[in-house]
Amino acid sequence: MKRRDTGILGENLAKDYLKRQGYHILEANYRCPEGEIDIIAEHRDYLVFIEVRTKRSLKFGSPEESITPAKMRRLKASALYYRQSHSKLPPLWRIDVVVIELDYKGKPPRIELIENAVGDD
Repeated sequence: MKRRDTGILGENLAKDYLKRQGYHILEANYRCPEGEIDIIAEHRDYLVFIEVRTKRSLKFGSPEESITPAKMRRLKASALYYRQSHSKLPPLWRIDVVVIELDYKGKPPRIELIENAVGDD
């Protein structure tokens, strides 16, 4: 499985998981000058920007460990850009991360949601 295929599979698994958790998916793979957001959803009173991290091996660390400070800054900037360029959004917002570990068959033994994973500095 190629890296891009792993990412696509992870995003699809994440969308299904989030829907089961009560998230309403608004958009996927949002791109702007500041970067990309994997999934944008509403959950309760929040607008939620979601980064999906999928790994087939833990050799180089867990999925959540792969989020660098630079990636966090791009996520925040992209979220702010989205909020400024769209109207009628919930006033509350946060950035969540969905981490997915895949086994050798491409099945997820672990899918975990980390709410408010990227907070204010």
